[in-house]
Amino acid sequence: MPTAYLTRIVDFSATHRYFHPAWSAERNAVAFGASTHEHQHAYRCVVTVRGTPDPETGMVIDLAALDRLLSEEVVARFGRRRIHVDVPEFADGGAMPTGEMLCLDIWRRVAARLPAGCSLARVRVQEDPTLYAEYRGEA
Repeated sequence: MPTAYLTRIVDFSATHRYFHPAWSAERNAVAFGASTHEHQHAYRCVVTVRGTPDPETGMVIDLAALDRLLSEEVVARFGRRRIHVDVPEFADGGAMPTGEMLCLDIWRRVAARLPAGCSLARVRVQEDPTLYAEYRGEA
């Protein structure tokens, strides 16, 4: 049976800022501009999975299971949070909370929990209508 793709979109609001603690305020300002100040986004996260549809259900993955997974690993993890403070991987000089790094973090967490026969094809994190980052599993 051929491969099929399923995409689910979840939304969450969160704040972040870009600031490298080892750099001076001036260097941070040059590198990150206004984003050195905490600001909020209404994020949209688009997750696409791929696999062979189950011959009995016709599904690549049970949609309720995917919804639970995204609720836990995306919405509950980032929603209403100060990502640069409240999410351990991004706090205290950890990863910079850019869209790109959020994509990689979400990919790692979601991929680890998908059932056999199902894999990730794409994770997109959109900060606003004109800006998004995407990861497709390339090394």
